[in-house]
Order: sequence, then C-alpha cells, then structure tokens
Amino acid sequence: MTDSAYELVELANGSWSVRSREVRETFHPVVGPEAEARSLYVEQLRLPERMAAATAGFVLWDVGLGSAANVLTVLRASRAVTGSLRVISFDHTLGPLRFGLNHSARLPYFEGYETAVQQLLDQGKVDFMNHQQPVQWEVLGGDFPTRMAEFDRVIEPPAAILFDAYSPARNAAMWTLPLFCNLFRRLDGSVPCNLATYSRSTMLRVTLLLAGFWVGAGEATGVKEETTLAATDPRLIPRLLGAEWLTRVRRSTSAEPLLHATYQQGPLSDENRQRLEAHPQFQGGSLGIKD
Repeated sequence: MTDSAYELVELANGSWSVRSREVRETFHPVVGPEAEARSLYVEQLRLPERMAAATAGFVLWDVGLGSAANVLTVLRASRAVTGSLRVISFDHTLGPLRFGLNHSARLPYFEGYETAVQQLLDQGKVDFMNHQQPVQWEVLGGDFPTRMAEFDRVIEPPAAILFDAYSPARNAAMWTLPLFCNLFRRLDGSVPCNLATYSRSTMLRVTLLLAGFWVGAGEATGVKEETTLAATDPRLIPRLLGAEWLTRVRRSTSAEPLLHATYQQGPLSDENRQRLEAHPQFQGGSLGIKD
C-alpha cells in the first residue's frame, strides 16, 4: 500500500509498520511498532510506575512522533494511572501520522485513539481522558535542533524522553553533541529525567556522557542485543557503563561525537577522552557501576 511519501509494509512476524519512501527507513522494522515501544520505552523507562508516583503530573517528550506508535503504546499502558500526563511530540512533519491514521486497520495501536489523533492532526493539540488519566498532547513542528538551541518557555522540561529520530546516517543533525548539550540544559534539575533510544553505538553513548547524562546499557529489542538509557540521575539506570566499556572506547574507531549535521566516524580525540574520563560515572565504586 502506498501513499506518496509513505507506504505500509508487512514485517517478518506478520505485524505492519510504516516506511518512509524518501528516507528509506521503516519505523520499528523488526518486532513491530507496539512490541518495540513497550520494551524500549514503556518498560525500560518504567513509565506507568513513575507516572503513578508523580505528585504534580508527568511530562513526556516524544522526539520523533512518526506514526505515533510510541505515544499510543504509552497511553495504552498507562490507562490506569490517575495522575495527569502531558505529552509534547516533536516532528518536522505530520505526514507519517496522517498516513498511519488513514491505514489504522493494519495498525492496531491506533484503536480507541482515532478521535484524539484526528484532533491532534487538525489542531496541533488535544485534551482527553485516557480512561482514568487526564492527557494533554500537543505536537511541535519545525526543526528540533533549532528548538533546543533557542530559549522557549512554552516547552515544559520532561521527566522522560522517547528519542526515536531517524538513524545518524540518514539524519545526522538529530545526533550531534551540540543538540544533546542543549537538550540537557533544558532539563529541570529538580525533576529526575531518563531517556531511551534504540541505538547502542559508542558514538552516541560518548555524546550523551559529554552532554552531561549518566549512561547505561538498555535491554535488547528486535535484533539489537542492547539499546541505550541515559538519565540525569544514575538511580534511573540499572546497568551503568563502566571501566570495561571505557577501555573499549579508547580503542574504537567510531567514538568521536558529531559536531555538525554531517555523518562521519573517527576515534575519540584526546580532549574528549579526558572529558569522558573525568565524568562522575567513572570516578568511583560507590554507585555500583557495572561494565
């Protein structure tokens, strides 16, 4: 099935997903949209549990709205939560979401949320009751790196981030050190925040550490043996990267962070190696750091 820039593709396990014909990437390409969203985001970030414990509501950033599989899977998993949820989605286009809704018969994660998604498409925001949970959901368009570089009071700092941009090879601007530094500066130090993403690359993990995050190995999803977790508080990461990983970084030929929106690989510079080694994550055993 095709519709200009997007098409619906059947995965090996029989589930369906959306593919960008322009970028030539399929969303959630192995286990499918719902299964990946549950394992990568809902479970790893402990979202229903943390939402239930939040006393003043919970703010979630959805970086890479796409066809909304991540957000809708989070909503389905947190319907029993009574505290309020505010979702801020970022994407430069609503094309995948509009395409997904038009083909929702093959994308079951839309079931029950069609009206909310249509209003989001029409108005850019929607307020609704997700069973017990009051939800405010809005989408902010435009260039995400530019938004992170500019001061904007209307973007509330999050308690969790779903980071699901196209791969660095296809969209290098979304994986640079300046972007993650700007993102980190936007976080509220009084609200612990964690971030999950599908990549396990050394380059990404170095980038997150140099931006100020604590970083750990995430659980497997699809064919990926690991994913990546980052947080402002190390207690939100079960498996922090440790000395053995740091040793591998020194030998890696693809560890230097991207500074510009051009994908390239290279070993870690001496300056960044020194900065990395000085990160509190690698300074002592009191945190039970794992390799």
